[in-house]
Amino acid sequence: MFLVTTLALFMPLSLSCWILNLLFSVYNPDTTIVAPWRLIVAIFTPCFIASWGLKRGSLDKSGAIAGLFVGFVLSVSSMCFWSALLTFFIFASKATKFRSQQKRKFEEDFKEGGQRNWVQVLCNGGIAAEFSMLYMLDCGCVERPVDFSRQYMASWHSMAVLAALACSSGDTFASELGTVIGTSMKPRLITTLQKVPTGTNGGVTLVGTLSSVFGGFIVGLAYYITMLLACTGQQLQEAPSQWPIVVYSAACGAIGSIIDSYMGAILQYSGINEDKKCIVERPGPNVTHICGNALLDNHSVNLLSALFTALLGPRIAFYGWQYFV
Repeated sequence: MFLVTTLALFMPLSLSCWILNLLFSVYNPDTTIVAPWRLIVAIFTPCFIASWGLKRGSLDKSGAIAGLFVGFVLSVSSMCFWSALLTFFIFASKATKFRSQQKRKFEEDFKEGGQRNWVQVLCNGGIAAEFSMLYMLDCGCVERPVDFSRQYMASWHSMAVLAALACSSGDTFASELGTVIGTSMKPRLITTLQKVPTGTNGGVTLVGTLSSVFGGFIVGLAYYITMLLACTGQQLQEAPSQWPIVVYSAACGAIGSIIDSYMGAILQYSGINEDKKCIVERPGPNVTHICGNALLDNHSVNLLSALFTALLGPRIAFYGWQYFV
């Protein structure tokens, strides 16, 4: 029912945008006309993700609505962004459900399946959506290989989008898998390397770090494969080799997770509720302080880490391409 209702509202709005784009191109011949098939993909994919997320409990209704906006912007701007987002959503949802009964024991605000609301969706995908809009303003709705020498701004914005998605994916995998795999080894606080309880903000493990690399890797692999399929042979021949995209995305997954951990250890409050024996993010009765200050919540940290990674990532890509290629 949600899918049908959403399509009934979303399709006329998207069609209106395409008609306006077509009319504007009459007055400005330099305007890039959005292909109808691209709009169709940009309409149906977010609706599918939102509907699927609601059924599996990965999203609540507000999260589904926010996901429609994020999904449409990323899908219409580039199929590479679309595939990276789709990969992130599917695999992150599975990681969230992995050994969920163990997570219930140490997470105060545990929700079955994740149940991401609109705040969590925007904090994880909003930065990528913002940079994808800048990408559209710069070069339109089209796929372009990474080539800083010929298309600097397009490459910069596309790598910012990928960095933000890789950061969110890496951090999700680190927190969802690192807390339930290899539990015999206690996490260590990233700032002091002292052992802390599982679930503490800023606590890192070897499994969590490797998981963040894998989270960035799968997003970059999806982006890379889609680029090979979407770009013409001439575009790929004229541009540098594109395989460093996968290495770059894996690195951004780890970097984003590290930034998130540092901010969490310093700017988020972590304490243990002695009654419930779980980690809490607010001071209170029978709560023993572990680390951090109650300045930011988890959503704010996710948003800022994605932003910082998106700003840092393109600079890493610029120098990285010169090193690898």
